[in-house]
Amino acid sequence: MFGFFSSKQHLSRGVHVPECKELTEHLPIRRLPFAPMLIVPLSQHSGAPAVALVKEGQEVVRGEPIARANGFVSVPMHAPATGRVERIALAPTSRGELQTAIYIKPWPSASQEVLYGADQDIEHMTPDGIIAAVQATGVVGLGGAAFPTHVKMKVPAGCTIDTIVVNGCECEPYLTTDHRVMAEYPQQVVHGARIMMKAMGAPKAIIGVEDNKMDAVEALRKAIGPATDVTVGVVEAKYPQGAEKMLIEVLLGRQVPSGGLPSEIGVAVFNVATLAQLGELLPRSQGLIERVITITGPAVSKPGNYLVALGTPLRWALEQAGCVDEPASVILGGPMMGPSCSSLDIPITKGVSGILVLTKKEVQARPKQVHPCIKCGACVEACPLHLNPSRMGLLARKERYEEMESDFHLNDCFECGCCSYVCPANIPLVQYFRVSKQMNRERKARERAQANG
Repeated sequence: MFGFFSSKQHLSRGVHVPECKELTEHLPIRRLPFAPMLIVPLSQHSGAPAVALVKEGQEVVRGEPIARANGFVSVPMHAPATGRVERIALAPTSRGELQTAIYIKPWPSASQEVLYGADQDIEHMTPDGIIAAVQATGVVGLGGAAFPTHVKMKVPAGCTIDTIVVNGCECEPYLTTDHRVMAEYPQQVVHGARIMMKAMGAPKAIIGVEDNKMDAVEALRKAIGPATDVTVGVVEAKYPQGAEKMLIEVLLGRQVPSGGLPSEIGVAVFNVATLAQLGELLPRSQGLIERVITITGPAVSKPGNYLVALGTPLRWALEQAGCVDEPASVILGGPMMGPSCSSLDIPITKGVSGILVLTKKEVQARPKQVHPCIKCGACVEACPLHLNPSRMGLLARKERYEEMESDFHLNDCFECGCCSYVCPANIPLVQYFRVSKQMNRERKARERAQANG
């Protein structure tokens, strides 16, 4: 059986959480209507915000560049619809702060055809040429991190990449975005993987998919055909299987060193939706203007996987999906790692993979009372990185943040939430660790400022 690899290794730790994917996992991708106003923030990624190229009152065409990258660790923005730039002003974000955004009013009579772009021959491009072309698309990590993809493609000096790992696990409950992308656009996924192989000099790629998505596995296998440079690795459905360190170990039997990067062991990891977008956009020199998002949850009457124009207001998207009442909680992403929204008036950006809408019943299901740690060891057994969350939690309560970092590898924690999930005392361990990291960052900033006078 060509193009198929069955992993015999399993994630040694982690947790089995209710998947809650049945609402949307078999629903095909549908396009969400354009909102009356689209809000395109200039910062939808890690790194420097983009710089606006348009002015208020200017007409724009769908796909047209409207903001340029501000340096290497930055990406451009493109018009998600044909229309008029109403204003360039501050807009709210999911974290409660304000950022500069371009407000575009789509023309109701426009066909909304993407008119920008031109064919380019990727086969004859150099690795640096491909990296520059990827930056021009504005594509970032679509799994949630929103780190500029072209920056991740730049192989560090002294490293050689021998394997591209494509992350199609999507282990977060409720989310089915990646599942539907693999099932419906397998050719684009495979093409994107091969583009990445060429750019990074890797002779092979492996697509990791959990065993609860076998229809996606079959679609990918057919897209790969008899080729052997790209394979599919089927892994156990377990959270957090999709974390890059976990997936590398399960698929390849390699461990990323503490504080290190996958490139140090010859691996580069990319989300499957990211590569699908590159496989679609790069050959035509087009920019990222929309993405697939799962809108789901008990408070949604029409859950589904929607193709949404970037900049669509969250409130508008929820109304289209059948959520008319004020929900008790809205989470961007999945319930294990996704942040809660501070407002329904924020725009949907490149890093949003899902919108989970909960009622009061779900929000109040978990007791709020925190009890003392009974040292049961459940969090230690669950931690996929073999850390000691119990001890770190006690240190955090005593504000011994520096000791957590130096002696207990605090920065290795990627905040998956397994420890909080299994804690019988209901201790918000992952929240403690986030605060601890922030306190250490602030301490180091103060030390640098003092050292510089």
